[in-house]
Amino acid sequence: MESLQNIKRRLKGAQNIGTITKAMELVEVTKMRKSQELALNSRPYSYAAIDILGIISKFKDVPMPALLRGRQIKKTAFLLIASDKGLAGSFNSAVIRKFESFVHAEHIDIYSAKYSFIAVGQKARTYCERRNLPLMQSFHHMGDSTKIEEVKPISDYLAKSYMNGDFDEVISFSTSFVTALRQDPVMRAIFPITFEKIKKSIEETVPRAGKYSHYIDIESFAGQNGGEYLIEPSPKEALEEIAPKLLDIWLYHLMLEANASEHSARRVAMKNASENAEDLSEKLNIVYNKSRQAAITNAIIEVTSGAESAK
Repeated sequence: MESLQNIKRRLKGAQNIGTITKAMELVEVTKMRKSQELALNSRPYSYAAIDILGIISKFKDVPMPALLRGRQIKKTAFLLIASDKGLAGSFNSAVIRKFESFVHAEHIDIYSAKYSFIAVGQKARTYCERRNLPLMQSFHHMGDSTKIEEVKPISDYLAKSYMNGDFDEVISFSTSFVTALRQDPVMRAIFPITFEKIKKSIEETVPRAGKYSHYIDIESFAGQNGGEYLIEPSPKEALEEIAPKLLDIWLYHLMLEANASEHSARRVAMKNASENAEDLSEKLNIVYNKSRQAAITNAIIEVTSGAESAK
């Protein structure tokens, strides 16, 4: 039988772990609610930005800026959006599995010279480094509540690299926030920007029920209906100015969705860890009490036996 000292040490350890995970759960509840509010409140602005992208990408007689011009795809960049920290359940592994499933389904040789990687989050960077993948750039320390200023370096890098010809398309893998208990990994094509890809992105991100569900009616978007627009000072100058800003908003929305998903996943993981630690503490406490009672009973028997033998 295990000694009382070892059982007590294990019981103390389980109780300490439970205290830490419970505190982390409470912290993540606050962060989760804040990030959810940011993500949900940003959705109308993001959808409006995607709508405008759809409108300007369909112009026929106006020279399009480089961000909106498609070209023959020779090089592809994969944008992996994960977290900087662990203890978030299957949040990071779900993004990696989504990427690996896509690679397997499309029979892609990820070590080919035509493919490169951009990592957002320390976990995404670690994955690329362990697999010796061609990592072009990495970004981390996005913060617990991402601001658009933090996302701008990412969008600036993507826009500059696309216009320089470093890659011809960008495919992102991230997590979309659905509910506090559900976060779905999604794949989105960012470059080249076309209305068809924008439409698909909207259909994937709009919730099917509840608040903001009315945005699922893609036919109501001005980009689908078409219309006449008066652009000043000139369509060319306006498009060159607005395209990078709309890209900022689009990526900002992706990061907010991922941020809300991360905190939701970590909160659930810490809740499960706290419950497991509590169950383990109860079981160890029962074992400890039984062992202590057995030790007391043995001591009484020994004393009684010694007294009887002394008579």
